[in-house]
Amino acid sequence: MAFARRKDKDKGDPDANVRTLEPALLSGSSTNVGAASDGSESAPAPTTVAPTIVPSGASTKRLGEQLIGSQLITQEQLDVALASQTASGERLGEVLVRQGVLTEQALAHALAAFFGFDVANLRRDNVDPSTLTLVPENVAREYMAVPIRMNGAQLEVAVAEPSEDLRLALSQLVGRPVQLRIAPLSDIRWAIDSHYQAIGTVGKLVQAFESVEGSRRRATDVPVEEAVVGDDAPVVQVVDRILTQAMRDRASDVHIEPSEGVVRVRYRIDGALKEILTLPAAIGPGLVSRIKIMANMNIVERRRPQDGQLTINIDGTEVDVRVATCATIMGESCVMRILDKTRSVLRLNDLGMPKDTHLAFSKMVRSPFGMVICAGPTGSGKTTTLYATLSEVSNPTLNVMTIEDPVEYVFPSINQIQTNDQAGITFATGLKSILRQDPDVILVGEIRDVETTRVAVQSALTGHFVVSSLHATDSVSALHRFLDMGIESFLIASSVLGVVGQRLLRRICPSCKSSYTPTPEELDFYHDGGGALASGFFQGSGCNFCSHTGYKDRIGVYELLIMSPELRRLVVGWATQEELRSMAVRQGMRTMRQEAIGLIDQGITTIEEVIRSMYTL
Repeated sequence: MAFARRKDKDKGDPDANVRTLEPALLSGSSTNVGAASDGSESAPAPTTVAPTIVPSGASTKRLGEQLIGSQLITQEQLDVALASQTASGERLGEVLVRQGVLTEQALAHALAAFFGFDVANLRRDNVDPSTLTLVPENVAREYMAVPIRMNGAQLEVAVAEPSEDLRLALSQLVGRPVQLRIAPLSDIRWAIDSHYQAIGTVGKLVQAFESVEGSRRRATDVPVEEAVVGDDAPVVQVVDRILTQAMRDRASDVHIEPSEGVVRVRYRIDGALKEILTLPAAIGPGLVSRIKIMANMNIVERRRPQDGQLTINIDGTEVDVRVATCATIMGESCVMRILDKTRSVLRLNDLGMPKDTHLAFSKMVRSPFGMVICAGPTGSGKTTTLYATLSEVSNPTLNVMTIEDPVEYVFPSINQIQTNDQAGITFATGLKSILRQDPDVILVGEIRDVETTRVAVQSALTGHFVVSSLHATDSVSALHRFLDMGIESFLIASSVLGVVGQRLLRRICPSCKSSYTPTPEELDFYHDGGGALASGFFQGSGCNFCSHTGYKDRIGVYELLIMSPELRRLVVGWATQEELRSMAVRQGMRTMRQEAIGLIDQGITTIEEVIRSMYTL
C-alpha cells in the first residue's frame, strides 16, 4: 500500500494537497523502518509518510476558526501561524505547538472535537500487550499508531494524524474493524518506545546462545567470551538490544554486573538505577567481550580496569558510548555512559538557575582571567554547566580551547583536545600544550590530580580565564579539596573567582502529580531546611508516562560561592568548612538545600527526592 499526493487542480491551490489511499495491499514494496519486537522480520511498512490530519486550506481555516471559538488562540496568533505554515509547509497544529501557542494535549482535544474522535490518554490507559502483535513495530512507527485494546470486535488504535484512509489501511492489516482515537504525537512516540521493547526477545537470544555455545565448548573447548565476533551471534544482538532500549528509555548509564549465578543489567534513568534484565551468568563474559571489541579494548586482559569508547547508530541517531570495565570477585563488570550527540547544548539561562544566581554567574564568567569551578559528584550536571558557560563566553575575538575526556559535544568555533593516554596527552600535559597556543579561555574537563590543579591555577594567575569541574560535595568543600591537594592557600585565594555547587533533582511527573501528606521524618527535614509551606505537598502517584516512578526528567539545583575579600582571607588562614560556609551565607549565598526547599514549595520536586540527593548538606 502506498499513499500518493494529489494536487487540487480545480482550485489551483498548491497548498490544497491530500493523500489518497491506493488499492494496494500492505505486502507491497516497502522500507523496513525497524525490527519487530519479537526479533522476526515484521510486516513491510509503507514507503511514504502517514496521512495528514488537515487535507486542505478550507479545513485549515475551519480548524483555526474552531480554535478561536474555543478561546484557545487569538486571531492574531492564527494569522502568524498561517503565515508560518505557508512558508514551512507544516500542519497548522504543529506550527501552533512549535510557537508555544498550544500544548500538545490542548491540540489533541481540539482535533478530537474537530474530527469527531475520542481522545486516548496513553499516560493513564494501559495498553493490552496482546494487541501489539496485531500491528508490527515498523508499521506503528511509520503511521505513528499504537494499538490500545480490543473493544468487542473492534481494535482501538491511538494515532496522532487521523484519517479514513489510515483507518482502512490498519483495518486491512489487522483483519478486523479499527476504531481510531487521537493522542499527542509525543505520547505516541513514547508509547511505541515503551511497549515495543527492544529487549523483548532477549530470552530467545539467551536460549540460542546457551545452545550454540554449549555445543561449541563440548566440541572445541573454546571459551565463551572468545566467540562473540559474528554480527548475527546471539551475544551481539543482546548487546545491540540493551543499548537500543537504553536510548529509548533515556538512560544515561548502562550497568552490566555479574552476581552469584546471574548477570544484572541496570539502567540509570533520571539519576536512579533501575534493574531491567537478569541474564544467566554464562553469558556475562561474552557480553563484556563483545563490548570490548566494539570499544577497541583488550579482550584478553580481564584483571585490570580498562576504558574505551565506541560510536553506534541507534534508531537513526549516532550515539557515543563511554565504556569502563573492572574486575570484581564475581567476574568482570562493565558500565557504559551514553552520550547523545543530538542533544542541543543548553545556554546559561536554560539551566534553571534562579535569576539572581544566573546574573551573578554570567558576570563572573566574563572576567578576563581567573578560575571558575563547577563542583558536584558524578552525574550532577557539571559538564552541562561547563558547556553552557562556553556557549556564553565564546565569540570570534577569543581563542577558546578545551582539554576533555571525552569530547562530548563539538563546537565548530572552539579548539577541542581529547585526552589520549597512549599518546601521552593527559589533562596536565594537554593543559601545558594549550598554554603555548595563545588561549584566552581554557576549559579543563576535570581536575583530577595535583599536577593538573597546579597548572590550572598558574594559568588563571597569568592572565587566562579557566573553567573546570571538580568532584566535591558542595562549593565550600571544593576549596578544601584544593588545599588537600597541597596547593598553597594564597594561590587558591588569588586565582579562584567563584565556585558553583550543583545537584540534579528529579521532577514530579506532571501526568500523575497529586497532593500527599509527608511522613514526620520528611517534615522534620523540610522544616530544618527553613521550609514553611502551608498550601500542601505534591508527589507523583505513578503512571505509564513515568514508568510508575512518580518522576519525569530532572532540574538543577545550584549554590554560587563568590570569592569576596573576606572569604579570601579565611582561605589564606585555612579556615574550616563551617567558617567558610557561614561567611558565604552571611554574604548572600543560598545553599543547595535552601534552593531545593524552594523547589518543594513550588511543587517541582519532593522532600523524599531532596533527602535522597542531598541529605548531608
